[in-house]
Amino acid sequence: MAKDRNLILAFESSCDETSVAVIENGCRILSNIVATQIKSHQRFGGVVPEVASRHHIEVITACIKDALAEAKVDYSDLDAVAVTYGPGLVGSLLIGVTAAKAVAFAHHLPLIPVNHMAGHIYAARYVGEIKFPALALLVSGGHTELVYLPAENQFEIIGETRDDAAGEAYDKVGRVLNINYPAGKEIDQLAHQGKDTFNFPRAMEKEDNFDFSFSGLKSAFINTVHHADQVGEKLDKKDLAASFQASVVDVLAEKTVKALRTFPVKQLILAGGVAANSGLRERLDQELTAFPEVELLKAPLKLCGDNAAMIGAAGYVAYQHGVRAGLDLNADPSLEFDWIEETK
Repeated sequence: MAKDRNLILAFESSCDETSVAVIENGCRILSNIVATQIKSHQRFGGVVPEVASRHHIEVITACIKDALAEAKVDYSDLDAVAVTYGPGLVGSLLIGVTAAKAVAFAHHLPLIPVNHMAGHIYAARYVGEIKFPALALLVSGGHTELVYLPAENQFEIIGETRDDAAGEAYDKVGRVLNINYPAGKEIDQLAHQGKDTFNFPRAMEKEDNFDFSFSGLKSAFINTVHHADQVGEKLDKKDLAASFQASVVDVLAEKTVKALRTFPVKQLILAGGVAANSGLRERLDQELTAFPEVELLKAPLKLCGDNAAMIGAAGYVAYQHGVRAGLDLNADPSLEFDWIEETK
């Protein structure tokens, strides 16, 4: 098989999805196996780290086998191995890192370390070419941040959440509404059937920075529902969802627009699990009409959640830039991009 195909075997195990993919030239998915653990964690209302890592151990070997089989390739066809080494749950990360190192060692392949958040950004590569400089709005269960991309494989944080991530707030609010984990999709659906009647706070919306905060919104929501329960008042679930989502989307959109006015870019990339939210997608479509020179590039819906295809896309770019890791690569659960100098 011709080696100019640049085949990368990619691993993702940062949270509760075990995923292995084979990616050709960083932009073609030959296979993307995802073993989800959602049912195992639903009864707890969220991800239990010890349960997650045990599940990864149980299925990762089968995921590798399935990924190679579906792609119709063998280890000898591969050019490199890419793996998420952070951020995420340390036990979960270690399973993927260990598996990737084993494959790289056994088959004499270069090992490429990938930041999980870079993976989310480069998922957009499956929609179109990323043009620099670019700005990325990363919104997920564990992270909410604005990232400036001055050039390929360069990432600089300009703002992030001070407390809860947007996706985390969705799941906590979901518990109050008796919605199963993960709650984001159902809240989004309910929000489109209700109205913003509660006018929940928009924290930090007007502050002169690019940071976010969702803890106050979560508390205001919970207090509103608990107070209604105490006085025997029945609140409309659809209006609650609509009011909560309106607050989240308003803050995300306001900060993103502020960043677009500050950093002239060619593209805005929307990525991360919450990037699948239709309310957020619709709002950004609307806001971008004021920036005709900026293209909105959205990660494909099927790749907004955690998956190895996105790690393969980011890994390919890092590979082309000569990024390599030794077999001493370790998990880094607190890994983050550097902050841009101007906003420190």
